[in-house]
Amino acid sequence: MRFGGLAGTVVLLWLLIGAFAAWQRGYFHEGPTSCASAGTIAVTVLAGPLNYAGVKPVVSDCRLPQPSSLDAVSFIV
Repeated sequence: MRFGGLAGTVVLLWLLIGAFAAWQRGYFHEGPTSCASAGTIAVTVLAGPLNYAGVKPVVSDCRLPQPSSLDAVSFIV
């Protein structure tokens, strides 16, 4: 049971270190946010302490799925 608490603490610390690395790089102080910049912030936070080992994750091409049509919903109703 103690392993769950320890694992949760390690994960929280990992993400906090990643958020601090993103803050140091100025990702939270930039202007308008795009999909690529939001993705870069997310992967930087997930990389955690690896940011200080030379890893600099960057998302340059972000493709979001297009919304589907609602014709199927109107057919059901």
